[in-house]
Amino acid sequence: MGRAEVGTPKYIANKMKAKGLQRLRWYCQVCEKQCRDENGFRCHTQSESHVRQMLIIGENPQRKIAEYSEQFKRDFVSLLKSSHGEKKINVNKFYQEYISDRNHIHMNATRWVSLSEFAKYLGDQGICKVEIDSGKEGGYTIAYIDNSPESIRRRDLAHKRERGDKDDLEREQKQLEWQVKKAKMESEELKKLKTKAGESDENKSESEDATYTKELQRDGTQPIKLALSFGKRPTVTATATPKRLKLK
Repeated sequence: MGRAEVGTPKYIANKMKAKGLQRLRWYCQVCEKQCRDENGFRCHTQSESHVRQMLIIGENPQRKIAEYSEQFKRDFVSLLKSSHGEKKINVNKFYQEYISDRNHIHMNATRWVSLSEFAKYLGDQGICKVEIDSGKEGGYTIAYIDNSPESIRRRDLAHKRERGDKDDLEREQKQLEWQVKKAKMESEELKKLKTKAGESDENKSESEDATYTKELQRDGTQPIKLALSFGKRPTVTATATPKRLKLK
């Protein structure tokens, strides 16, 4: 039975059935053909075109596997960079986004046996930051590491700005601590001055009281003598009065 001609209802129906993601186990990476069921996949593997492609790959299978692995890694990392940037995402969740494209390179054609092994490889190569996911999804989380010159320059500027802010904060903290220490020293010095002034006033008061008390003390055997002094009375001087002349 031949294939349906382009534009016929059967051709359109087959395209509609093939639309979307099918079972990965029924996908032939060598021929880049997706089969809808196990019977279709078995028939495809027995076809002349498939056998011819397998004979060509069989001459140097390691080279073809290396090509598939490199293309898989390039497409995987490119999609991760463009869709999520440097944000963390669960590797299983992101793999579902990657395989949503029917024309992607399947992992079973690469040198990596499992997705976890591939995630560890990305971490070892410094391509992604890989951590164990502590959430409900489990597995690993990956975050792309942008090593481009522009990104490195941007990160350096961010680090310098962060260090500058930290230095300013430490400087302000030290200045505040010095001001608090200075205020405490001034307060203690003021207290000492007030204490010395109080002691001086108290000693002076005690000395004055002692002097006043000493002045009031007298010997009981001697009478009290009062010395009164009066000033001299003013003297009046007589002035000569002129005599009257008598007229004869």
